[in-house]
Amino acid sequence: INLPESNLRLAALTPSDLENLAFVAEHADIVGLSFVNSAQDVESLQQHLALVGHRQPAIVLKIETRRGFENLPEMLLTAMRWPACGVMIARGDLAVECGFERLAEVQEEILWISEAAHVPVIWATQVLESLAKKGIPSRAEVTDAAMGQRAECVMLNKGPHMLSAVRVLDDILRRMQAHKSKRRALLRELHLARVLPAESCIEPDQDNNR
Repeated sequence: INLPESNLRLAALTPSDLENLAFVAEHADIVGLSFVNSAQDVESLQQHLALVGHRQPAIVLKIETRRGFENLPEMLLTAMRWPACGVMIARGDLAVECGFERLAEVQEEILWISEAAHVPVIWATQVLESLAKKGIPSRAEVTDAAMGQRAECVMLNKGPHMLSAVRVLDDILRRMQAHKSKRRALLRELHLARVLPAESCIEPDQDNNR
């Protein structure tokens, strides 16, 4: 349930979360903190993880609300006290909370802030969803998947065509590596430009140049 523009005073961790945290800390490599809104939420998770065992799995801040986005710098400062942390751009809920028309702007700022903090980012929600579920991607999805090159990780969902989705995503990201590093364009020579035969080039009309 999304309640945009609402300041819900709820605990970050539910009783069920606290009950399951010991098992998660023992067996998982990463703990995702959903709907994280403040540095206090991050600190609460860190304190409970420290109490339940010796292992310290990485913490991923799932940015899904406007408050979470606005408080991201402060939350990162707290999260970076932990041995390992990251950020997930959970774009489905984030679009509902911030407005679809602002999603592109918001995700750009999250990438900027996380890069400045040297914290890895997970590009998530509906990546190649049509391909995973129906076997054919839309043009918009291919472009969106390519934009995921700016993150350290791209998350796929589920569907009957997941193997195909993984292969296509791997191919897209490998190709994009030569064009962009994080947010910096590399402007490499295109393979298509190298293989075009010389005779395909159009010679200028000398008569028109006189």
